[in-house]
Amino acid sequence: MSNISRLFDFPYYQLEKYNLPDALVTKYGNDWVKTSTKEYIEKANAFSRGLLRLGVKKNDKIAVISSNNRTEWNITDIGILQTGAQNVPVYPTISDEDHEYILNHCEATYCIVSDEDLFNKISSLRHAMPKLKEIYSFNEVSGCKNWNEILELGRDESNQAEVDAMKNSITEDELATIIYTSGTTGRPKGVMLSHKNIVSDVLMSAERVPFEPGKNRALSFLPVCHIYERMILYLYQYYGVSIYFAESIEKVSDNIKEATPDVITAVPRLLEKVYDKIIAKGSDLTGIKKKLFFWAVEVGLEYEPYGANGPWYGFKLWLARKLIFSKWKAGLGGRLGLMVSGSAAIQPRLARVFAAAEIPVMEGYGLTETSPVIAVNDERNKGFKIGTVGKPLRGVEVKIAEDGEILCKGPNVMMGYFKDEEKTNEVMTDGYFHTGDMGEIDKEGFLKITDRKKEMFKTSGGKYIAPQLIENAMKQSRFIEQIMVIGDGEKMPAAFIQPDFEFVKQWASRKGITVNNNEDIAGNEKIKERIQREVDGINKKFGHWEQVKRFEITPEIWSVDGGEMTPTLKLKRKAIKEKYQKLYDRIYGNA
Repeated sequence: MSNISRLFDFPYYQLEKYNLPDALVTKYGNDWVKTSTKEYIEKANAFSRGLLRLGVKKNDKIAVISSNNRTEWNITDIGILQTGAQNVPVYPTISDEDHEYILNHCEATYCIVSDEDLFNKISSLRHAMPKLKEIYSFNEVSGCKNWNEILELGRDESNQAEVDAMKNSITEDELATIIYTSGTTGRPKGVMLSHKNIVSDVLMSAERVPFEPGKNRALSFLPVCHIYERMILYLYQYYGVSIYFAESIEKVSDNIKEATPDVITAVPRLLEKVYDKIIAKGSDLTGIKKKLFFWAVEVGLEYEPYGANGPWYGFKLWLARKLIFSKWKAGLGGRLGLMVSGSAAIQPRLARVFAAAEIPVMEGYGLTETSPVIAVNDERNKGFKIGTVGKPLRGVEVKIAEDGEILCKGPNVMMGYFKDEEKTNEVMTDGYFHTGDMGEIDKEGFLKITDRKKEMFKTSGGKYIAPQLIENAMKQSRFIEQIMVIGDGEKMPAAFIQPDFEFVKQWASRKGITVNNNEDIAGNEKIKERIQREVDGINKKFGHWEQVKRFEITPEIWSVDGGEMTPTLKLKRKAIKEKYQKLYDRIYGNA
């Protein structure tokens, strides 16, 4: 069994090596309920038997939509994969239109949801999903079949031989999952990942994680429908790490104290929140305590790995850790010794201060198409460098194209986009995947992301935003002539809006609002409120993380001569952002 080649091999490997009493742990009400490795496998097998009895065939697609991470998700995942069907995890908060598109595009025969809200959402779309046979729910929901009915259907073990035969016939090169990512063109793209794609990424990443096999505990809360957290869950299973599932992102700080994990995966936005909370507590102190607190923070912000700052700094750091940073660690459960961050760039100051506090953040880089990890920092063997995403994994080839784009080749690169050969060919050249990000590799072999080629960006929560889609929708309003969506690395999307000044003047005069020039329009609260109504209406077409949360009106007409537009009338994003830096600071509270 030591040879892992398919995703469902991980739990069996764990059983053989570690046989954990608490492989998966979920909180129901006030109780943390433990599932052992043995029970995990028994339930996954029962689920597979139940699916076969429901008539699930090889290469059927089963959509799983959960609003939280939980034991049931993992049992379902292994249960589906063992039948040769594919698990298609779907993000719970996307628009109805995207849910309908994804379930129809992958031709899902069954859909498993976590709760009543999602059941109601998918039920309301069922008339438009001809292939969907049934919806099941993890929670008890009236009028909805429960996932336990599938387990019950599989209780009789007489068709286990059929499950085993199917498992044995599945090769590493077969499709394991389709993960839909937001596309710039409007429709999500289905990334096809084989067993080999993900397994190879798990085993290559495993070399970079300083785990003590069978001895660690993790808290999982990032969405498991993303390949990042999902790959990490397989990695935990490989290392015999007990996985505790947080109730929700909001409850993470409580759950960290209860579960006392050694490791968490995070996104920069979460680390920013943790840091801001710690700083707010420090600000409430008075006198010498407050002085000491902020002295320690200053020491932390100067941190360089591997004693590069010299012995005097080393002494200050020792003192800061003893007096202040030890309390930070205690506030995070007392055992947390590693945070892995991905999905968006982390501010170097956070990387410094958390490393100084002995809760180092190891930043990595990857995409759904690369299963996902391409490179990641590792504190051991001088493999950690602040401001970089670490060295590429052993077995992943990274090269920088002539125009600076990062290209990647390896066993972790996707099979392609589902039902879309044209888009697949656009991003693949001679086996190299074009990441769309720009970067450089320094002389020590560390990869640094310098810019992104695509106009898409990520918020600090790690959510992709395709600005053109939102801009095009907003420009349908008579009030909005030009709009630029902003928020790369920030906590939310926002926008600069150049109104249709002529139309707004006419509207204002009908409403008895006096405006003499464009400056007046940009500064008028009633006009801003009216545009806000337009924005609110159009926002409804988008997932909540894509919605424009704040905007500022610009007083100039954007033009080629003014430097805001290219000759082909595309937005010069960098120039616009620089021009309206004050408005940007006002939106994000940097002013």
